[in-house]
Amino acid sequence: MHVEAESREAAWEHRTELPLFYASLVFLVGYAVRVLAHGAPVWRDIAGVAVLVTWLCFIVDYLVRLVLSRQSPLRFVRRHWLDTLIVILPTLRPLRMVKLHDAVQAKRARPRRALYPRVIIYAGLSAVLLGFSGSLGIYHAERLDPRSPIHTFWDSVWCVCQTLTTVGYGDVAPVTAGGRLIATGLMIFGMALLGAVTGSFSSWLIQVFRREGEEGPPENGSSPGAPH
Repeated sequence: MHVEAESREAAWEHRTELPLFYASLVFLVGYAVRVLAHGAPVWRDIAGVAVLVTWLCFIVDYLVRLVLSRQSPLRFVRRHWLDTLIVILPTLRPLRMVKLHDAVQAKRARPRRALYPRVIIYAGLSAVLLGFSGSLGIYHAERLDPRSPIHTFWDSVWCVCQTLTTVGYGDVAPVTAGGRLIATGLMIFGMALLGAVTGSFSSWLIQVFRREGEEGPPENGSSPGAPH
């Protein structure tokens, strides 16, 4: 019964992965238009409808997968923490693009990427998505507050770049509760991403040095490239 539930969940995920990926792009564009198109109320209304519809699609997909898995909600959340996070923050939905790429590679009988390149890809894509969606969120929260130094979208991008890289110059910082909440989340994710990339790169270097050590020097004791 458990295997059958997993197969049904996998079949549902296989059918919906690509359509939901396109829906995530629609959500991201709609959210950007909703925040940035101040002088176009008609486009903002259309974008708002697109955001709502695509978000409902993500919620329905999550609930259907929960039912098909026949697991308790708590266990399902633990096993699918990324999907749970994506339902709460749909702008991160394109993160599943890496998983979709791996599935396409497997279908074409091509080897799966190694662990370290996959970690780097996830981290890079996460940084871009977090940076863009965080910039939109901070700009939306700060732009109407007269105390805030964030007056344009590019001010918000600069603030997010400082936050994600943990540099923190302090020349541009959010002052509203919403803006500071988003910045706090970006700090946490920024440290996690930095740790993941640094750890993966360090592990890769250790493997390279260990492999070179196991190969050892040439048997005749001469240095590489020396004439025989």
